[in-house]
Amino acid sequence: MEEETGPAAAIRAFVRWVMTPPQSFVVYLICFFLVAGSSFYVGTLRPKKPVGLGPPPLSAPRN
Repeated sequence: MEEETGPAAAIRAFVRWVMTPPQSFVVYLICFFLVAGSSFYVGTLRPKKPVGLGPPPLSAPRN
């Protein structure tokens, strides 16, 4: 069998290495913390709406 080289072979070798049990647990935890951290960060980006200020009612007088 010929020795494969190039970016596709490197990706396949990396995926094969990551799928072994000790590395797969670490990769799972890293992905878990990335998703949890990014969702927390995105949640803090929500614009704060002022409380009590809404659109004026339709029956409000106009000046």
